[in-house]
Amino acid sequence: MILTTTETVPGRQVTEILGVVRGGTTRARHVGRDLMAQLKNVVGGEVASYTKLMAEAREQAMDRLRASAEKEGADAVIGVRFFTTMLSQGMAEICAYGTAVKLA
Repeated sequence: MILTTTETVPGRQVTEILGVVRGGTTRARHVGRDLMAQLKNVVGGEVASYTKLMAEAREQAMDRLRASAEKEGADAVIGVRFFTTMLSQGMAEICAYGTAVKLA
């Protein structure tokens, strides 16, 4: 499955647009991570546990995007984008979306 942020796949022709596909996940913060984040807020620096949490959430969203595209019979997803929304205090949604297409 080809996933790309571009609107085309070099060397390939889009023969059919299957529609928008998406994959998402919702993650909540952890009390232990929050304590470390507050400490980092005082002394500065990267909050590695949050960085890891967000990276895992992006990968899960991409996996779900890929599964959605495969279900539609797509060869590729073009125009892939991410967005993040804070749902409530300490809870965020990460969504990946794009256009599922068939290629020649």
